[in-house]
Amino acid sequence: MLVPTTMKPVPQNQQQSLVERLTKACGGSYSPETRRKYFITGPQWAAAYQGQALFHAPTRAAIGYEDVIREYAKIGIGYWSTHDTDVIPTAALGKDGQHEIVAGIKKSLAEHGLKCSMVTTETFHHAVWAASPAAESPNVRDYAAFRVKNTVDIGYELGAEFAVYWPGSLGYYVQGAVEETQTLKWYAETLNAACEHDIEMGRKHDRPTLKHCMEAKPFEPQAEILLPTSDAMLAFIGSGLLTHPEMVGLNPEYLHELMWGAAPRAVLARALLAGKLWHFDINDGYRLKHDVDIAVGLVNPLDWLNVLMLLRSHGYNGPFNLDYKPPRTTSNHGVFAVSFPTAVDRFITLWEMAGEALADPIINEASEALKAGGEGAHGNDADAIAASNAELLSLHELIAHRLVQILWGTGRTYSV
Repeated sequence: MLVPTTMKPVPQNQQQSLVERLTKACGGSYSPETRRKYFITGPQWAAAYQGQALFHAPTRAAIGYEDVIREYAKIGIGYWSTHDTDVIPTAALGKDGQHEIVAGIKKSLAEHGLKCSMVTTETFHHAVWAASPAAESPNVRDYAAFRVKNTVDIGYELGAEFAVYWPGSLGYYVQGAVEETQTLKWYAETLNAACEHDIEMGRKHDRPTLKHCMEAKPFEPQAEILLPTSDAMLAFIGSGLLTHPEMVGLNPEYLHELMWGAAPRAVLARALLAGKLWHFDINDGYRLKHDVDIAVGLVNPLDWLNVLMLLRSHGYNGPFNLDYKPPRTTSNHGVFAVSFPTAVDRFITLWEMAGEALADPIINEASEALKAGGEGAHGNDADAIAASNAELLSLHELIAHRLVQILWGTGRTYSV
């Protein structure tokens, strides 16, 4: 039962000021100068998302790259990323219209002190990808090669360091529609075309090549995905199909790994061991559900603390890309007044908390004790070895409790 409110209806011309006042009252915000110290990247598509989806009409007005870049600069997000068709019409790709738009982007980035960190190719939305970028038709595959090579060109013009590929339509709706091994071989040819063109461009411009990163997602838009997880992509990179596997790594997305029931931290650990964790899309959401793309830390803050402890302890220094969708309930004004600044601030706080946890004397002593093991058991006596460690193993739960304390504020209690 809803409790009646005593507040009078809020006039439309006072609602933005109310939101801003309550946001400020929350505290915990960082200055734009502080935010720029972190390798946090803001995608064009995230800020420009209008709230539309399969069952959803748009709830926000369209917004162009000039406004997105300007607002990111105000917040203190120092990097911008984009799909090729986020701001360039598909029909203009590779033509004069593309060059005019890219020149406008460069001007806007320079005016506001941002850099382009990453470019990615849209190979999932347009009707040409109905049967994937590795379709049976050779002209579709030729067009896919053009698109990824053109994205490399855009990346060079904008000074990007990374290119990302999400093969979301690489799969099928009905069984027997494709021969999976052949489809994967055809898709490898597309990535090979991107890398070969990149090598040529690198020689021409006397600069390092891009880092080409594959992004996995277990569900959507096809019913069955051929490369649904980061682990599947690691196997694909090492399959021998790529002519330059050293140029291809991973861009895991936190929620994409969570969606299929995986532990994102474990996925990231495997990518780190393979030397392929180059880029990271950050967001939040729920296991075994669809791709809600909630902002980082709003659903699983403890898991995020553990993820960032892992990345800090292994020296990860790549981008953290804010690949989330401001909720449909957020206004155009709220996107930049609430959604993006609070997402950045939660990330920074969790990152610094991860540093605190890694230096925590209780966690460190417990961890060292577990690694030292119990005294008094040697050889192959399983029962004696188990008994010698039995009490130490309680430290696993104590470490988890200590992490929760750090997340909440150390040792907080309430009088009752």
